[in-house]
Amino acid sequence: MREYTIILDPDEEEGGYTVTVPALPGIVTQGETVEECIARAKEVIAAYIEDLIACGEPVPVEKRRPQAITIVAGETAA
Repeated sequence: MREYTIILDPDEEEGGYTVTVPALPGIVTQGETVEECIARAKEVIAAYIEDLIACGEPVPVEKRRPQAITIVAGETAA
């Protein structure tokens, strides 16, 4: 069992989310809801890993989790 972080980026124009997996380059999917995004990400990750194994390639392991931090831009420190 492998664990991977997925990033859900809201799509302001189309609605829903674009989903990426930082530890697995090239994986991009989308969904209208968070639940749909999770389901699609699981499917794409499974297929990606299956392809790597079939080609004899190593399967990446996520060693460090990405962090999301919100900052206020445009203000100067006092």
